[in-house]
Amino acid sequence: MSENNAQFYSRLPVNRIALSDLLTEDHLFYNVPEDWHVIITDIKSSTAAVQGGLHETVNLIATGSIVAVLNISYKANITIPFFFGGDGATFIVPPAVVDTAMRALQLYRKNMQQDFNLELRAGTVPVKEIYAQGHELKVTKFSSSGNFSIPIILGDGLNYAEKVIKGEDYLLAELGAPDHELDLTGMMCRWDKIKPPEINFEVVTLLAIAAEGAKQSTAYKKVISAIDEIYGTPQKRQPISVSKLKLKSTYAAIKLEMRLKSGNMKMFKLIQDWFTALLGFIYFKTKNGKNYLNRLVEMSDTLVVDGKINTVITGTEQQRLLLQEALNALEEAGEIKYALYVSKESVMSCYVRDLKDDHIHFVDGAEGGYTKAAGVLKLKLKKV
Repeated sequence: MSENNAQFYSRLPVNRIALSDLLTEDHLFYNVPEDWHVIITDIKSSTAAVQGGLHETVNLIATGSIVAVLNISYKANITIPFFFGGDGATFIVPPAVVDTAMRALQLYRKNMQQDFNLELRAGTVPVKEIYAQGHELKVTKFSSSGNFSIPIILGDGLNYAEKVIKGEDYLLAELGAPDHELDLTGMMCRWDKIKPPEINFEVVTLLAIAAEGAKQSTAYKKVISAIDEIYGTPQKRQPISVSKLKLKSTYAAIKLEMRLKSGNMKMFKLIQDWFTALLGFIYFKTKNGKNYLNRLVEMSDTLVVDGKINTVITGTEQQRLLLQEALNALEEAGEIKYALYVSKESVMSCYVRDLKDDHIHFVDGAEGGYTKAAGVLKLKLKKV
């Protein structure tokens, strides 16, 4: 594989036009190279786990799988598109890192089974196979503000890969032990549940997928346009605000993160991390700390477009009812299927390589918003 091919995603231009316009500009999307691979992680029976009160653990395990793969791609100096899904994650990676990533995920999977008794599926499907089966996988980059950009996917390629990996007959090849220890450096989950910026706001976790036979780009343009029209700009519907951020400082909160990262409790490390969390209260009052918090809001990952729309937004109940009215009309017209979950707070887990610019924050609705919305959507799709 050429170095140029490994840098395919990093060299894509960033589009700063409105997302609703970008979605129908076919010439701005690029086919993913056929020698790349899709990797998907997913917690089996996540709905039952969330209903059993393990929604925070489910989020942490999903975040950990992202951190494990991103640390590998970072060391290889390769930027990859990835997508957080609440109870799992999706990556599109070049051949240079696919085996290393899968070895790390196999070890991570084993650790999660041992430490939390939760089964994390992890599988991979070659992009070449996705194309051979007649599916599309196109990607572009989008930014609504500042330097934070996200991948936007069109096509049903990732949906196909997910069905393969979740299939009963899917077998994951054993790749042996990883070359290095599992690296979860940068994983931080220190923020308490986050209330919306306004007292009368609620948090909405929304999933929407184009109905079979509908033109995906047109359907998603209508969904995003409805959100824009009713809720306003991405900044106005952002569920994370600096004034509502509160650090966790309890022993139990730090213990859960440490358990996930180390597999066993090392008391000295636990005390060190707890003390670091307490120091955060002081740091965030400094100029650098305040800058970090402002960047944190900007770099909060509240929108995923991976062949479907996944987003966490905030606004009033009246706005949500108007959105449901618009989405119901699209559903009745045979253009989409959708589901949403309403909560009073959002939750956030983080990947922080440095406190200045290199950090990203994964947002979900409280009580397992993505997982609960996905359960409703799954039932709708079964009825089709």
